[in-house]
Amino acid sequence: MTKSKLLEMHNVGIVVESLDNVISFFQEIGLTLEGRMIVEGEWAGRVTGLGNQTVEIAMMVTPDGHTRIELSKFITPGIISDHRKAPVNSLGYLRIMFRVDNLDELLSRLVKQGAELVGELVRYEDIYKLCYVRGAEGILIGLAEQLGSQTATEILENS
Repeated sequence: MTKSKLLEMHNVGIVVESLDNVISFFQEIGLTLEGRMIVEGEWAGRVTGLGNQTVEIAMMVTPDGHTRIELSKFITPGIISDHRKAPVNSLGYLRIMFRVDNLDELLSRLVKQGAELVGELVRYEDIYKLCYVRGAEGILIGLAEQLGSQTATEILENS
């Protein structure tokens, strides 16, 4: 039998309270709403292990069309825990990082929408300008602007 191989990363899932608020936040970063629908029934619960469930989902896609964020609002069963305000060194979900082309301008727009800068906007050598923000519903997002022509991965590979 031929060994399976990874083809692509399709999406990252985030459970939210308000799809509208979180969709708006990710649209401000530059993602596009690809679709929105209700997923329900016993078949869906067999995948998640939650039994009969009703979930409204929204799929957001990056401009290159290769990566998605699936936003889920559970209607039934209800939410049982909340990890949105956990600090960056907590176990589990850490953050999603996006590379952007004008970090200062985007950060200004996100702050006007209520996002909060976590720590500081910093410069990593002459490679990236970086920051973390807590956006809609406290979702932790990393933002990076590439400054030079070489990426951090290329530098590590050449060292």
